[in-house]
Amino acid sequence: MTLSDKIQKDLTEAMRAKDELRLSVLRMVKSAITYKETEKIRPLDEAESIQLLQTLMKQRKESIDQFTKGGRKDLADKESKELAIIETYLPAGASDAEMDAAITKAIAETGATSMKQMGAVVKAAKAALEGKTVDGKALSDRVRARLS
Repeated sequence: MTLSDKIQKDLTEAMRAKDELRLSVLRMVKSAITYKETEKIRPLDEAESIQLLQTLMKQRKESIDQFTKGGRKDLADKESKELAIIETYLPAGASDAEMDAAITKAIAETGATSMKQMGAVVKAAKAALEGKTVDGKALSDRVRARLS
């Protein structure tokens, strides 16, 4: 079952259960997937769907940060609940140990010794962590710390 199919099935279940928040989030995700498929003129593959969900997740995290800074706890809580629902559709995240191992392997493969090669190291580390949810900012911060 593809991610899009799973979301459609869960959307139907949320309608039957009258779960307004879940229904709203799933409609938003379904809409984003449909928009991307229309843009690409073909169905999304699994990796593209996951990437889209990661983008939506990142948007929620940024919104939570902004709402918290602005003193809008009510809106930050709503975004947090949406984030939790979106996270259920993503594969397990890479642990700290897995990220460190991927970075070490990437540095060895690329022969990086300075910050100038950071892009190549991050790209190689992301490739090594294929299939896992990886926070790009956290990964690049770790690479920066390791190379400096």
